[in-house]
Amino acid sequence: MQTSEKSSENTDLQPINPTNFLAQNPHLQSLEIPGFDSKNPPSAKLIDTCVHCGFCLSTCPSYRVLGKEMDSPRGRIYLMDAINEGDAPLNEATAQHFDTCLGCLACVTTCPSGVQYDKLISATRHQVERNYQRNLSDILIRSILFNFFPYPHRLRPLLAPLFLYQKSGVQKLVRSTGLLKKVFPRLAAMESILPAISVESFRDNLPTIIPAQGEKRYRVGMILGCVQRLFFSPINEATVRVLTANGCEVVIPKSQGCCAALPEHQGQTEQAKTLARQMIDSFEGTGIDAVIINAAGCGHTLKEYGHILADDAEYQEKAQTFASKVKDVQEFLANVGLTAKLSPLIDGELKIVYQDACHLLHGQKISLQPRQLLQQIPGVKLKEPLDAALCCGSAGVYNMLQPEIADELGQQKVENLLNSGAELITSANPGCSLQIKKHLELQGKQITLMHPIELLDYSIRGVKLLRKQSNPAS
Repeated sequence: MQTSEKSSENTDLQPINPTNFLAQNPHLQSLEIPGFDSKNPPSAKLIDTCVHCGFCLSTCPSYRVLGKEMDSPRGRIYLMDAINEGDAPLNEATAQHFDTCLGCLACVTTCPSGVQYDKLISATRHQVERNYQRNLSDILIRSILFNFFPYPHRLRPLLAPLFLYQKSGVQKLVRSTGLLKKVFPRLAAMESILPAISVESFRDNLPTIIPAQGEKRYRVGMILGCVQRLFFSPINEATVRVLTANGCEVVIPKSQGCCAALPEHQGQTEQAKTLARQMIDSFEGTGIDAVIINAAGCGHTLKEYGHILADDAEYQEKAQTFASKVKDVQEFLANVGLTAKLSPLIDGELKIVYQDACHLLHGQKISLQPRQLLQQIPGVKLKEPLDAALCCGSAGVYNMLQPEIADELGQQKVENLLNSGAELITSANPGCSLQIKKHLELQGKQITLMHPIELLDYSIRGVKLLRKQSNPAS
């Protein structure tokens, strides 16, 4: 795989000549493999809105790493069209170009023609999973991901052995040998971002209803997430404290499960629909004003429930109503306003760099709100990194499925964050946080990374940070 230099193939921003497109890519022309089926293929109408200007190329992370036209939004749209028309097959050669897409949606933000690439790549991925036979390695790793990650009750029994794996020193031994990466690179990629398991990871003690502090302003539902509730439970607890401190009664239905982000982004149609229906049912009849989520990728999928269940007669209207209530916690707080008093996090000025998660910035168009909240904390000076919109390489499970591309992006992201001169990094997505922490460690950098809601929580409770380590004081 080429990851260091761009190839000379179509590296400028000139339109592709459609008549020469397939001729220039003979590896796509085997007609022995079938194409898309008739169930929601990528829309020809949406495909036709692309004018092939190439503005998307410079913002596409996979194109920037690989340098190949076929690994850009423009190239993939040509492929979708060719498969739709029966001019190219859906096979290993074509599927790999769809797999290299991170789904970061930077191209959607950049496109001057308003091409809905998010809808196109989503439809394509569902087609790929139905109509393309993956190899054994792909099947095994995806089976692990889809059968464990969206189900907290299946993940929870793994906490104890993972805790022992980390605390016993076995993890250090495995990583020092590098053997796992040589034998099972994708499993090694998964292990490399394993968060630290602590005693807090075993807690599951948030009640169903938490009253507001002082006058109740709103009644909100809160989604715990699947990986989030197990590996990032302190963030959920901080979210509850911040919401209640600002006049919100918080409702947490015990029946809630996964938001469906992982299966939806990877084309697992029926699994995504089942999880979406379960989530809607969990909050039905709770009388809430908003559904609050503190993870960027989950929030984007929750807001897409109307699209995910568009062909479900029973749930279509319910899905649209539910999606209309979904708010990222930072979006919600910036809109309703903070009422709790905020205290400085340190004595003096604290330089913080905010990392834009793609599914907040591009998917939900949320960028100013987190910055507005952080700047309300006394003493905070917000720094901006170069190339802030570049994906960190996490992209859900992308860093496990495409580790080489993800590693190059992670390295670039961390360098840009460090070059901002900030003392602390803040990120609003668990996947991004794991990816950034991994590459901070690989570069030997000691800098704390926290969720913005944790910083607000510390500020409200008057918890100080120690300047040298930027860790909370005891």
